[in-house]
Amino acid sequence: MNATTTRGALLAAFACVLVGGSFTANSLLGDYPYAGGQFLRYGLAFLLLVPLAGPGATARLRALGPGRWLRLALLAAVGMVGFNLAVLAAERTAEPAVPGVFVGCAPVVVAVLLPLLEGRGPQRAVLYGALSVAVGAFTVQGWGRTDGAGIAFSVCALAGEVGFAVLAVPVLRPLGPRLLSTVVCGIAAAESAVAGVLADGAGWLRVPDAVEAGALLWQAVVVTVVGFVCWYMGMQRIGAERTTLFSGLIPVAAACTAPLAGTGSFGAAQAVGSALVFAGVAAGSGAVPFARGRRSAAGSQRAPERSLAKL
Repeated sequence: MNATTTRGALLAAFACVLVGGSFTANSLLGDYPYAGGQFLRYGLAFLLLVPLAGPGATARLRALGPGRWLRLALLAAVGMVGFNLAVLAAERTAEPAVPGVFVGCAPVVVAVLLPLLEGRGPQRAVLYGALSVAVGAFTVQGWGRTDGAGIAFSVCALAGEVGFAVLAVPVLRPLGPRLLSTVVCGIAAAESAVAGVLADGAGWLRVPDAVEAGALLWQAVVVTVVGFVCWYMGMQRIGAERTTLFSGLIPVAAACTAPLAGTGSFGAAQAVGSALVFAGVAAGSGAVPFARGRRSAAGSQRAPERSLAKL
């Protein structure tokens, strides 16, 4: 791995560890209106990101055509607001492990879907690594009680996770990680407000108590501002296929922090699953000889950004 690839891998890993370690904050918002919480989270993140958007932000936004603005709206609706709503809806009739298992399959879907969109075959090392990551995520989380609705919403959560990566590829190059994060947070806040008014009426937003405010602040500042920027900085360096591999670290980080929060334990299954995730990430990201040996046959890892950036 060269310096750029190493830096991208570390950024993606850090972002996913932040998300995995935030599950405790999520559990503190069970009684807060969903849409209102999303509005506050993304709205605050947007305000914090605006000063960091970088020079020439207005000109770059004006250069976007209608198609890319539509893609940004879909990214916010599917990969952010819709993803979180799908997870919450799934957990009404399914144990949390169920949507977690489906979301853990996102690296496999991205490893197949993104090359197909470009008219090329999947990179073998990335695909094998994604399969190992998916199996490892399943081993860490296990399976739980569910029904048809739980599975359906879990599939929607998987679609949201895939969309968060795939939909961002064509707009990442012209906007850059910071401006992209700023724009999608602003759009997601607006979409959350509309959804809240339509679904909950006047009760869509209320003043959070001290615990809820702390959880929302953590989600906005740490998970969204820091996590999103690091995620897209990593994607800019190593491509969406390899970056999505690191999403397998989310259940691993959650399993490691659960004992600290008193919400779970770390046993043999979590240790074996974590090892599979680490092995898959190492193989798929090119950190081991297997992946490097097939790099010439697989093609450049930056091909997704070059080809899809023209869409």
